[in-house]
Amino acid sequence: MKLIRFGEIGKEKPGVLINEKRYDVSSIVSDFNESFFEDNGLEILQKALESNPSLPEVDASVRLGSPVARPSKIICIGLNYVDHCKETGAPIPTEPIIFFKSTTSLCGPDDDVIIPKNSVKTDWEVELAFVVGKKASYVEEAEALDYVAGYALLNDYSEREFQIERGGQWAKGKGCDTFAPLGPFLATKDEVKDVDNLSMWLSVNGKKYQDSNTLNLVFKIPYLVHYLSQFMTLLPGDIISTGTPPGVGLGIKPDPIYLKAGDVVELGIEGLGTSKQTAVAYKK
Repeated sequence: MKLIRFGEIGKEKPGVLINEKRYDVSSIVSDFNESFFEDNGLEILQKALESNPSLPEVDASVRLGSPVARPSKIICIGLNYVDHCKETGAPIPTEPIIFFKSTTSLCGPDDDVIIPKNSVKTDWEVELAFVVGKKASYVEEAEALDYVAGYALLNDYSEREFQIERGGQWAKGKGCDTFAPLGPFLATKDEVKDVDNLSMWLSVNGKKYQDSNTLNLVFKIPYLVHYLSQFMTLLPGDIISTGTPPGVGLGIKPDPIYLKAGDVVELGIEGLGTSKQTAVAYKK
């Protein structure tokens, strides 16, 4: 299945994408949230769809929101591509680097990205994200994929001055409003043939800056589930973003490039669709 959420901000309804058409499933499930995943919602929805119900079609012009309702947490993995470590001058990590994005950074795939107040170094990062399907604590790596509900495209926007130059943890530059557009859809595991071999790309104003493949991940998804679950309980609906390949604005030589109002960012991952954000200046 490909899960979507559609409608106005804060009023999204659950839906599915079938043969590139959108359908409303709010008569079957209330939302794609923690309780949905925890209460076997994927199987229930799948069985309902197999019974061929008459579902209302959703017009393609309707806004898409994040395919997952606000989760308990958004966990990100830093420096998880070897070439990205090199372009930023960072050593290749021997263990996953973990940081959090605020849940208020989550937004729809094509929503505007708001350049934060006083920001001069807002940057982009195309990433493969996965969503936790059931409560996970001290999970063995061999069983880890049993805890994954599906996969999605995410742009891990980052304000580099806030992140690097303001002291403290990376979260300062990672959790700003609109800094985690997710989607256009959440693809269940059966929709993705080989998650370890997906092409991925990102362009700004039509110029491609990131062009890579999930083959190049340092730490793969099963290990990440295992590793994270040693330090915290992962809850159904939690979003884990696995890191970005080279080509971020910070790494451009000799002079980094950062987003300004009016810039258009487009990105995609093979089998997980594309998204597009326009940068806008913060307004009170």
